[in-house]
Amino acid sequence: MENSYSESYKAAGVDITAGYRAVELMKKHIARTKTDGVMTGIGGFGGLFGLDLGGMTEPVLVSGTDGVGTKLKMAFILDKHDTVGIDCVAMCVNDVICCGAKPLFFLDYIACGKNVPERIADIVAGVAEGCVQSGAALIGGETAEMPGFYPEDEYDLAGFAVGIVDKSKVVDNSKIVDGDVIIALPSSGVHSNGFSLVRKVFDVENKADELKQPCEELGGKSIAETLLTPTKIYVKPMLALFDSEVTVKGVSHITGGGFYENIPRTIPKGYSACIKKDAVRVLPIFKLLQKTGGISEHDMFNTYNMGVGMSVVVSAGDAERALEILKSNGEDAYVIGRVVASDEGVIFE
Repeated sequence: MENSYSESYKAAGVDITAGYRAVELMKKHIARTKTDGVMTGIGGFGGLFGLDLGGMTEPVLVSGTDGVGTKLKMAFILDKHDTVGIDCVAMCVNDVICCGAKPLFFLDYIACGKNVPERIADIVAGVAEGCVQSGAALIGGETAEMPGFYPEDEYDLAGFAVGIVDKSKVVDNSKIVDGDVIIALPSSGVHSNGFSLVRKVFDVENKADELKQPCEELGGKSIAETLLTPTKIYVKPMLALFDSEVTVKGVSHITGGGFYENIPRTIPKGYSACIKKDAVRVLPIFKLLQKTGGISEHDMFNTYNMGVGMSVVVSAGDAERALEILKSNGEDAYVIGRVVASDEGVIFE
C-alpha cells in the first residue's frame, strides 16, 4: 500500500491514505470479534466464514440488514461515535434472533464526507462491541469517502448480519394459541427508531447546547446523552431461552411501528395481543417526549418501544420458567399480556 497515493484524487477530496490509517486503527477492535468460523482477516475482497453444521439436520441461513438512521445526529452533536456501531449491529441481530437463529457474522458500511481515521475507528469500535455482545464475528466492511455528498463532519452507518438455525427450530408462530403469555424484555431507551420525530420534538438541530444540559426528569442525565444510549442486544439471553426446555412460540423486535406493528407480526391470523397497559414499564424519556411534543398515547405506542425492546410468546405453563431463564441471563423480564382469539392486532386493557 505504500505506493498507493493519488494527488489528483486527494485534490478532489478523497484521501486514500486516510483509509489505510483507519484500517490500521480498527484492527484491534475487529480482533475482539473473532470466532472459530473466521477464515480470513480484513483487507480481502470478501469475508470468509466456515460453517460448523454439527448437530444440524437442515441448517437454514437467516439474514438481516438495517442502519442507525437519524439517531446519528445525536452522535454528531455530542461528538461521540463509539456507541452508534452497537445500534447498527443490534438492529440486525435482534431481527435475526426473532427467527431463532444464532448470529454468525456481521459486515458494516460507513459512508462519510471526510475520512477522519480516528472517528472511523471509534465507529468500528462500537460495531465490534455489538458483535462481541451478540457473539457474531466482524468479518468485513466498507468505508466510502464521499466529499460533496455528505458534510465533512457527518456520516451514515448501515450493516447486515447472517445467522443460522436448524429448520425444525425456526420460530414461526404456528403453535400460538389463545391464552399464551406475552413476556417483555426491557429496552435501554429509544433504541434506534423514531428519531425523525424525536429530532422535531426536541428541535435537535437548533437546541443542541440545551439538550446537553442535565435534565431532572431523566435523573440528571442530559436529553442528548439519554437519546444516544445504545440499543440493547438480546441475542445471548434469547439463545439461552431457545436452548432450554421452554417452547418459544413467537418473538418480536419492537422497532419502528412500536407495539401496534411489531407484536402482531409474530401472532397468527385469528389471534391478537392483549396488552396490560399499566404493566408496561414506560421509561422516563418516553414520558418526556410525549409531554414535550404533545403526542397522543396511541401515536407513542405506534412509534416507539416505550420501554419494551422485545416481546416473547410462550405457553402459560412455560411462563414462569421462561422468566427464570431470562432473569438468570441478565434480563429483568416480566409479563405484559396474553394472546386472545381476535383479529384486532393489539388490544390494550
